[in-house]
Amino acid sequence: MTHVIFYEKPGCGGNARQKAWLEAAGHSLDVRSLLSWPWTADSLLAFLDPLPVAEWFNRAAPRVKSGEVVPEALDRDSALTLLLAEPLLIRRPLMETAAGRVVGFDPATVAAWLDSPALAALDGRRTEGCAAMSGDCESI
Repeated sequence: MTHVIFYEKPGCGGNARQKAWLEAAGHSLDVRSLLSWPWTADSLLAFLDPLPVAEWFNRAAPRVKSGEVVPEALDRDSALTLLLAEPLLIRRPLMETAAGRVVGFDPATVAAWLDSPALAALDGRRTEGCAAMSGDCESI
């Protein structure tokens, strides 16, 4: 199958389930911390640039949930500056293979990207966010 570089928030229950689904589908993982990775504007944009700015953000992050950060109100440069300063705000997981990059864990997107029918079976299940997984997954 495919080798996936998987950027996660260590200890996040949602990311743990996503990794388990990938491994159960036969993919190998190189797991890295999204929070401590030495991101640059270019390395982060390699993942985020294809998406609208509002989709760059982790909707379960405390500052987003509280309304302190409103992704739809940010322009590209302001959003990038904020994400580099506070990686907890980055939508996760970020995943990378030799074939490209994906942000988030939408089952249909990930299944097509990895040519992995087993992952398509997850469609319709809650696969992102922490609300359904464990209390305060977003706290550091």
